[in-house]
Amino acid sequence: MKITNLIENTPGENGCHCQHGLSFYIETAKHRLLSDTGASGAFLENAEALGVDLTRIDMVILSHGHYDHAGGILSFAALNPGAAILMQRSATGNFYHKTGSCERYIGIAPEIGELPQVRYLEGDVQIDDEVSLFTGVTGRRLWPSGNQELMTKENGHFRQDDFRHEQYLVLTENEKHTLISGCAHNGILNILDRFRELYGTDPARVISGFHMQKKTGYTQKDLDEIRQTALELKTMDTVFYTGHCTGEIPFRVLREILGDQLFQIHSGQTV
Repeated sequence: MKITNLIENTPGENGCHCQHGLSFYIETAKHRLLSDTGASGAFLENAEALGVDLTRIDMVILSHGHYDHAGGILSFAALNPGAAILMQRSATGNFYHKTGSCERYIGIAPEIGELPQVRYLEGDVQIDDEVSLFTGVTGRRLWPSGNQELMTKENGHFRQDDFRHEQYLVLTENEKHTLISGCAHNGILNILDRFRELYGTDPARVISGFHMQKKTGYTQKDLDEIRQTALELKTMDTVFYTGHCTGEIPFRVLREILGDQLFQIHSGQTV
């Protein structure tokens, strides 16, 4: 299995563009996959620089309904109209970042939902023995505090986003699992709880943003919760790769506890 980051927030290898967003190219024995497409078509240029042929992609997995993960889908669909695009039906909702009187739409472009290759899912799906998707994360322990500013808008009214549109990709090879989550809005510990319910073990690898980044500084409570998360992750026989929405300060705090169980991803890097 080969997993290459096509775009992420931080500069990386081979002169690749960086951008607030996330996209991974994945090669398995049977598939060529995309997990998310970043915030724009910039990931296409990175793929070309890295020698990744996106016309060979057979499936795109959209982790959730936010623009910084779906912004490149229309550009990709023009290049490769035959690849299936798998998303939860709820990913087409009206999603906003709302702070006080300021509200900003952060959902996906409506045109995406009209693409003929879109395959709407509702809940867990087993694609084959290599690829599966799961949802249904309802736990709320150490739920990321940044979620409080993320809303859905229905009939003119805002309510807290519960991230039921978030889905998680599991890749299986030699009886070991790799879990890929876009932002882990539902909290990485809650996602791992659900993973263990379904697969009966811990994943060998987790590749995910941890949604711990904040623009307004970190309280002692924030730092304590990051450390508490790290201490639980430390008990697992799992290697973690993170970036995008994790944040520099949270990464340093996590790394102090997790050591070589935790690595930072960058644009152009192969995991």
